[in-house]
Order: sequence, then C-alpha cells, then structure tokens
Amino acid sequence: MRRITLAALFVCALTGVQAAEVAGVKLDDTLRMVPGGPELVLNGAGIRTRAIFKVYVAGLYLSAKRGTTADVLALAGPKRVAMTMLRDLSAQQLSEALADGIRSNSTAAEQEALKARTDELVAVMNALGETKKGDAILLDFLPDSGTGLVVNGQARGKPIAGDDFYRALLRIWLGDKPVDSDLKRGMLGQAG
Repeated sequence: MRRITLAALFVCALTGVQAAEVAGVKLDDTLRMVPGGPELVLNGAGIRTRAIFKVYVAGLYLSAKRGTTADVLALAGPKRVAMTMLRDLSAQQLSEALADGIRSNSTAAEQEALKARTDELVAVMNALGETKKGDAILLDFLPDSGTGLVVNGQARGKPIAGDDFYRALLRIWLGDKPVDSDLKRGMLGQAG
C-alpha cells in the first residue's frame, strides 16, 4: 500500500496535477491569464493576517519562479496576485489597505507619480461596496495593457497603465515594509 501511495505522489509531481492549498483555498500550480498566453507558475502563497484575524489568502503568479523581491520586480512579462477573501470587508477597508501599502513602500517622488493611478484603483475598488468571504480578487498585469482588476471573474474598471504601477502594488506584499512579513515569505516561496 505504501508503494502505491508513493508512486501516486510521484506521478502527481511529474504531471503537475497537484495544486497548493492554503487555509482551505486551492491555488492552481500553473495558469494562463489569457487563452494562448504564456503559462504562469505559482511562485508562492500565504495568509494575510491582521491582529488575530485571517483576512485573505494571496498567491503570486509569475512566468518563472523568483525568490527575492528584487528578482520579482525585475522580471518582465505578465504577473498575477490572486486573493481569496477569508472574511467580509468593506471595499473601502481593502482599498485603503492597498493605498497605505503603496505609500509605505514608495518614495515621495514615486507616490506623486503613482497618485492618479492609485486613486483610479481605489475608486474602482470602492465601487464594489464590499467583499465577502470567498470572493476572488485578481490583480493582473499584462505588459500591453497594464493592471487589471477582476472580481469573481468580472473585469472591473479599465486597465491602469504602467509597469511601475504594478511594481508598486507588488511592493505592498514584497517591499521593505510589507503588510505581513509571513505573507511576504510565503509569496516569495520561502515559507515552510
């Protein structure tokens, strides 16, 4: 019986069938953001906690695995931060946390350059009204169009231009002052 179990695990590892699971949330090992587009791999994932509350599970998808913030930020191509809510939040709470994360991890000059685009994302998120436990929120970056917000499979707002904007978003989780240091390690594939 043990040999059969080990053989099954080996076959799953070779075929890539397995998916990561964090706090009951399944994350695909690989995905394509657009049909026929490049395959992205799950770089890592973790839980955003605030005080004692589990807020969301976040996974980082890249074209190739990277283990440091500098390497992630330098990597060209499409990227995705996939969040699954573990509790209800107002959209304002979530958008304020994103804006605070950008401010905490950007210089004054970067903040000024990003202000209009940050305000645009905050407005689109605030229009959601609220997020519920189980909601899937995707922050996608496509080099030709910019940063897109997708909530439960529906695109919201229009894409926000600039890879500098997406790098600022990534620094919310991966910067020098991340929203959650355990989540940063998880998204960089360093948890465990």
